[in-house]
Amino acid sequence: MAQIGQVLVDVPTMQTNDPYSYAIPAELEHQVEVGMRVTVPFGRGKRVVSGVVVGLSDVTNFDGQLKSIQSVLDLAPVLNTELQQLADWLADTTYAFRITCIQTMLPNLLKAQTERFIQPTTPLTATEMATYFPDGAPREFDAAKLDDQTVSGLLKLQRAGKVEVVYQVKDRAAAKTTTGITPALPVSKLQEIQVTVAKKAPKQADLLAYLQTMTPDTPVAQSQIVHRAGVSAAVINTAADKGWLTKQQIEVYRDPFHQPVKPTQPLKLNAEQQVAVDQITTAIDQQKVQNFLVEGVTGSGKTEVYLQSIAVALNQGRTALMLVPEIALTPQMVNRVKARFGQRVAVLHSGLSKGEQYDEWRRIDSGEATVVVGARSAVFAPVKNLGIIIMDEEHESSYKQDENPRYHARDVALWRGQYNQCPVVLGSATPSLETRARAAKGLYTRLVLAKRVNDRPLPPVHIVDMREEVKQRSEGDFSQPLLTAIQTRLDRHEQIVLLLNRRGFSSFVMCRDCGFVLKCPNCDISLTLHMDTHTMKCHYCGHEEAIPHVCPNCHSRKIRYYGTGTQKVEQALQREFPSANILRMDVDSTRRKGAHERILQKFGKHEADILLGTQMIAKGLDFPNVTLVGVLNADTALGLPDFRASERTFQLLTQVSGRAGRASKPGEVFIQTFNPDHYAIQLAQQQDYERFFVTEMHMRHQGSYPPYYFAVQLTASHEEEAVAAKAMFQIVAALKKGLSPDAIILGPTPKAIARVKRKYYYQVVIKYKQEPQLKPVLEQIRQAAQVPARHGLSVTIDSEPMNFM
Repeated sequence: MAQIGQVLVDVPTMQTNDPYSYAIPAELEHQVEVGMRVTVPFGRGKRVVSGVVVGLSDVTNFDGQLKSIQSVLDLAPVLNTELQQLADWLADTTYAFRITCIQTMLPNLLKAQTERFIQPTTPLTATEMATYFPDGAPREFDAAKLDDQTVSGLLKLQRAGKVEVVYQVKDRAAAKTTTGITPALPVSKLQEIQVTVAKKAPKQADLLAYLQTMTPDTPVAQSQIVHRAGVSAAVINTAADKGWLTKQQIEVYRDPFHQPVKPTQPLKLNAEQQVAVDQITTAIDQQKVQNFLVEGVTGSGKTEVYLQSIAVALNQGRTALMLVPEIALTPQMVNRVKARFGQRVAVLHSGLSKGEQYDEWRRIDSGEATVVVGARSAVFAPVKNLGIIIMDEEHESSYKQDENPRYHARDVALWRGQYNQCPVVLGSATPSLETRARAAKGLYTRLVLAKRVNDRPLPPVHIVDMREEVKQRSEGDFSQPLLTAIQTRLDRHEQIVLLLNRRGFSSFVMCRDCGFVLKCPNCDISLTLHMDTHTMKCHYCGHEEAIPHVCPNCHSRKIRYYGTGTQKVEQALQREFPSANILRMDVDSTRRKGAHERILQKFGKHEADILLGTQMIAKGLDFPNVTLVGVLNADTALGLPDFRASERTFQLLTQVSGRAGRASKPGEVFIQTFNPDHYAIQLAQQQDYERFFVTEMHMRHQGSYPPYYFAVQLTASHEEEAVAAKAMFQIVAALKKGLSPDAIILGPTPKAIARVKRKYYYQVVIKYKQEPQLKPVLEQIRQAAQVPARHGLSVTIDSEPMNFM
């Protein structure tokens, strides 16, 4: 019986969410493996699509004539067994298509159009070289141009470890190469020549001496030989002309670490840190599934706990995965991990080029890199034999993906911990309520670091009531106490971090005569003024237009800018402190690759006195000379229609306060607010997370919100409002019919921002404790949404949404 491949085709619809049976051509039988990508004919026409083999069998329930797999795109699986199972679990829990989940796990290079080359990894026989590499060079692996017999032979060579496939992005990032040198003559001959040229050409003699130390078949980069042998490129060219050495192109990995890092040694732990490391390492030793919450105040040395725990896993021959919330945090954290573990560290985040991502993915896949540090998507890194998974700042909302598959990296990390029988460590100064509640129930082991390293005190926090300031000073972004504190730090040559919860120049443009606010034509939101480009921009769809000087509604000239943005504050700061060097860090100033790192390096070298930024500066930054932190508008998030508004405000204020006084110099924090009596602001002043947890849990219990209830958000969107609204009313009817009376159904209502990118959005939120019929009902809704989707109606399902905006 012919072998049959179960192929998941790259066509994300409900109809193709299960694999199709394809016959495996005789030449490829028992060589195609699960996890390989293939191309297959699909549909009635001559359409060819790519897909992933998810199963192999000898039987099929299809009684017609099976189509055959057309070609294999890989010589080895790109998905290992763990990631195949993870993709199935992810599709099931996020209501996403299986192929979408698989695509999420693979590096962009394997999703883009790629060229594949096969090259020998060991010397082949003369017959093998003549058959498979007639030109003596790597050959393009395009299955459409190769006969089945050749493909079959190459698969056998790959199994024997004699060849490998090298991927190159078409017209984009190819594998990076450099000139490599190998000796062309035996050592004895090189010695003879060295003796004859020693007096006339000492540099040629130096090169010959170096060539004698080289391994004959292992090329060394020319740049290294220039450095090590102390010779010029011209000397190497002469040696090549004389036949002493051979030049060839060799592949080198792109290095995302652009700066060399000074190695560090483990630090002495305090008693709390030691308890944490001991408990985590016991779980590593016992290969035990155990989830830890490391709840440590800012500056309590959580990173050192992570590093010493990773070292234990590595010493046992296992690997480690460490997640950080976003690119802004990655440079400092990556450098600390790299300084401790050197070349074993790989980094994955969206700030890398496609080529760098690809090279790092290959280093991880081959086992060359055993420690992976990265942002959200790094949770899918193909690391094998995990010994520990760490998730720093676990409360961060950026760990949740807001498009399909709508996964939370924490859930994926916990799944992988279970699969690999290893501990998962969640760390934060301000854990999410869900995580802290699980620790209270005993589902997670709670490890508390209540003191800062070396018993440094937490900085005193002053709350400035801006209502009083406005009465006295009418306008302005800075209170008098904050201005005085900034001047004091500048006089002492200390540094200042200022947080503003917004980007752009000001929040909106309004006419003082008629109240008209300039809005985006595609979205239901006001446009933001950007002085650097002299335009009004929409932060949702990217629409831009000129700054108006006359009201488009009543033609009055009394059009003014309201609110505050980072650019406007930067200008005001420069007016107040003309001699101060100011760095701005927001989405606009960090668009270019490596911009985060450059800004932080400049600040770290004290090339600037003040770092002004949005939320990205609130977490993870560790600069010993920062002694003042100012929060210009603590209330921004409090007014949002979201049940997590208080939690986010408390977390942000606590995190940013922790940037001050982290070394020997004492720190101080000023929080400007129009709501000085709000419990989130009062408790952030005291840095009292435990009291905040109790207070906020009481509020959640009263409102029947997570973590007391689970939540699912369904959203319908269409260019016509009536179509979106009608669809959502039909969905609510289906929910009421299928779910128990205990389920709380909120809606349907327009979303807080009802129109984005010319589409209207309606939503419904389901809150529930136990709802056995929920999954089948949601699957039914997803199935029913397939036909209207062709006419522009989109229905999305988000399990445990992070925000309801």
